[in-house]
Amino acid sequence: MFNRSIFREYDIRGLVDRDLTPELVDCLGGAYGRFMSREGRRTKVCVGGDVRPSTPTIKERLVASLLRAGVDVVDIGIVSTPVFYYGTFTLPVDGGIMITASHNPSEFNGFKINRGRSSIFGAAIQDLYEIMQEGPGEAAASPGVLTQHDTLGDYLRMLEEKFPSLPKRLRVVADAGNGCAALTAPSILRHVGCELIELFCEADGTFPNHHPDPTEVKNLRTLIETVQREGADVGLAFDGDADRIGVVDSRGRVVWGDQLMVVFAEEILRRRPGETFIGEVKCSQVMYDRIREMGGNPLMWRTGHSLIKSKMKETGAVLAGEMSGHIFFADGYFGYDDALYAACRLLSIIASLPEGESLDTLIDALPKTWTTPEIRRDCPDERKFEVVQQLRRRIEKNAEGIRELITIDGVRVVFPYGWGLARASNTQPVLVLRFEADSQENLERIRSYVEDELAALGI
Repeated sequence: MFNRSIFREYDIRGLVDRDLTPELVDCLGGAYGRFMSREGRRTKVCVGGDVRPSTPTIKERLVASLLRAGVDVVDIGIVSTPVFYYGTFTLPVDGGIMITASHNPSEFNGFKINRGRSSIFGAAIQDLYEIMQEGPGEAAASPGVLTQHDTLGDYLRMLEEKFPSLPKRLRVVADAGNGCAALTAPSILRHVGCELIELFCEADGTFPNHHPDPTEVKNLRTLIETVQREGADVGLAFDGDADRIGVVDSRGRVVWGDQLMVVFAEEILRRRPGETFIGEVKCSQVMYDRIREMGGNPLMWRTGHSLIKSKMKETGAVLAGEMSGHIFFADGYFGYDDALYAACRLLSIIASLPEGESLDTLIDALPKTWTTPEIRRDCPDERKFEVVQQLRRRIEKNAEGIRELITIDGVRVVFPYGWGLARASNTQPVLVLRFEADSQENLERIRSYVEDELAALGI
């Protein structure tokens, strides 16, 4: 009945009108109502949406279908994903749905779905798909009640209380990418005392200036140029729904998520020695080694915001992070990914450094390795997971010279001098590759090894 491929590991995401039809929205509202009401009690949920042109129409239809199913709805308006998460933590609700396609182009939209305070993912999303095959369902004898709440205002006041002012004034360039961060970042960054230079801080879900994905260096070019031209202390970028952060230091270098993890972990470990930190399979070995050297307990886990948050609850980790810029603070915060909160934590660290030190010096202190950014290789959705399994089998048959094969998420091939990764993306029809080594020569050696194996599989 619906395109099953849009029901991904941790959200639903597809093309508006082709995949996200009015019928799908109707069935989602009814199915979610039945999914949430299995215990036989009345359910109350919050609904928010991002700044995409298609969001208001989808939101109106989704709310109507939820009310028809007998679900009480708190409409929290047009918000970022972190504001939506904040609503699920602070409002008297049983869960919620956020309408967003994150960093995808404007012709896409989708749904991030919570049960309680936790995102549903994996088998639960497939369960929802199966329930949707039954159609929108019968109208409830007693329809749901609709209310509105200014969760955005609550969220901004919360951040203002948590970050009253920086100990030192910083010159900051902020690129909202015309996404949801435009609703929150400028006011908070000025509140904490930054001398702020705004880039693309007008909400426009057509994303007219650049794709709102800070993992792609090409999307950071204007930010890099502006930081260097203006002599700024740091540049901040946000993805489309403001749950991922991108950072540029004063020299115009991109500071990746695993490097940010080291910066954050060092500050936390001074106060809380021995705590657990979670990274994902794309993160640098430097991150894991450095956290261990500082007295922390680093764990490697699977990529994906829902998977990471679930692992944090299981292990009691105080911080987790991904290369993509999802940073999850349970130290002093709620444990979900919030780019603006992460930005404020970073600015607090930078502003508290001794005279002569900066974000640049913190990054310079990390051991030097040669790395690639994330490399995305086209691979059809229906084939990508099988390709990774085929790659694993090929490598296992000829493992000479390989120190370790990590298969918790894709294939991370570890050599004495570095590692290479191939994994199937959960959100796009691509394989994600990344490489790290102790020299440029060894980097090319590992990359050639993995890419030659993929070429043998026709990728």
